[in-house]
Amino acid sequence: MVMGSLPQQVDVAVIGGGVGGYVAAIRAAQLGKSVAIVEKNKLGGHCLNYACIPSKTLIHISDVFYDAQHSQKFGINVQSASIDAKKMLDWRMAVSKKLEDGVTFLCKSNQIDVFKGTGTFLSSSSLQLTDGVTLEFKKAIIATGSEPTVLKGFEFGDNIIDYKQALMLDHIPSTMLIIGAGYVSVEIGTLYAKFGTKVTILARSDVLSHFDRDAVDLVKKRMQEIGVNIITGATPASRNGNSVALSDGQKVDAEVIVVATGLSPFTDGLGLENTKVSVDERGFITVDNMMQTSDPNILAIGDVVGEPMLAHKAIRQGIVAGEVASGENSSYDNIVVPAVIFSDPEIAIAGSVEESEDVKVTKFPLSALGRAIALDSTNGFVKIAYEDDGLVKGVEIVAPDANSMIAEAALAIEMGATVEDIADTIHPHPTYSEAIQEAAEAALGRGIHFFYGKPAK
Repeated sequence: MVMGSLPQQVDVAVIGGGVGGYVAAIRAAQLGKSVAIVEKNKLGGHCLNYACIPSKTLIHISDVFYDAQHSQKFGINVQSASIDAKKMLDWRMAVSKKLEDGVTFLCKSNQIDVFKGTGTFLSSSSLQLTDGVTLEFKKAIIATGSEPTVLKGFEFGDNIIDYKQALMLDHIPSTMLIIGAGYVSVEIGTLYAKFGTKVTILARSDVLSHFDRDAVDLVKKRMQEIGVNIITGATPASRNGNSVALSDGQKVDAEVIVVATGLSPFTDGLGLENTKVSVDERGFITVDNMMQTSDPNILAIGDVVGEPMLAHKAIRQGIVAGEVASGENSSYDNIVVPAVIFSDPEIAIAGSVEESEDVKVTKFPLSALGRAIALDSTNGFVKIAYEDDGLVKGVEIVAPDANSMIAEAALAIEMGATVEDIADTIHPHPTYSEAIQEAAEAALGRGIHFFYGKPAK
């Protein structure tokens, strides 16, 4: 299906209608270019339909369900609570549909033609579409994203599913094995454990192995409290039906096996060999800071160009690519890409909080924060890394609402703010955001609500 006319020539062709692709298309259209999107599935891509939005929708539902059963300390007694998995799935699907419809409206309003199907490069200036249309372009933007990595011996099928399928189940599994221990595994494992599933996470080294251990230790402890079994230092060896044998001799039985071992760039069938586009040894498309590939007519954005594989990075790159493809002097020169893990508690980070000879780190615990005490959510902290002159280099937040709080940190780093700038900014009370101010105050030796010891004279 195509919205609008059927142009065979456009200024900008965008391959992939995910969050990066449709943003790039809209930006180019705003700048007066004729634009077409080629999307084989749903507008909004994985983020709106299969990943970011669905997972956070289900995480919220699982939190409501779990809290309803564990709120006696607040004087709330729920005699019985149950999950209607089919109704829950209906809600999750309706949320994605509403957002997809919104993107469709935006494309139509910006006079962007949407071709349903796939596109293969015939050359550096033309695409062969599924319906036989040859689409010629002046500039093309590749925004095809990524796909779940297949694990040998545990190919998808039967009861072996990927993260997308795990977020589309119409029932609550009694048992679940998740192979892989990154943020996707943590989010899915936590939400299903709160629904009552007996979850086992299999980690080759440890949960969230690339993240700060102070943060991970809190999340890991919480996961174990709600019943998640974490097996570290082992890999899957073989499978017999629902039974998985591990490299350390253990066996795990699971109704559902989720393979979440990473993402691979999606470039199959693109026909890159018919262009001058180059890829690296892992298959990611190489680009410069203007999102330009080695082919002067073709740009690329999002997961397909590599880490960090995050939707908000793709959105920013989409804006840059849309502007560059339209002849604007734009570049992707952001200092930080904030990241959020929607665990319990949430982990959010911008920049690096690694201490070194030139970088100091200050920390404020939520156990000393009024808002956290009132809500009984004191497992968390804020860390700020800064240089001798006070320049903020990184912020890590472990707290409820960390997903919203981290934007302040990203802005501070982008603007070259100092810890004094943060400390002297009035933060509303009582909020979790005060913890950022408190950590900055501590860096200046003037912490008020946590005793760090007597300051040096």
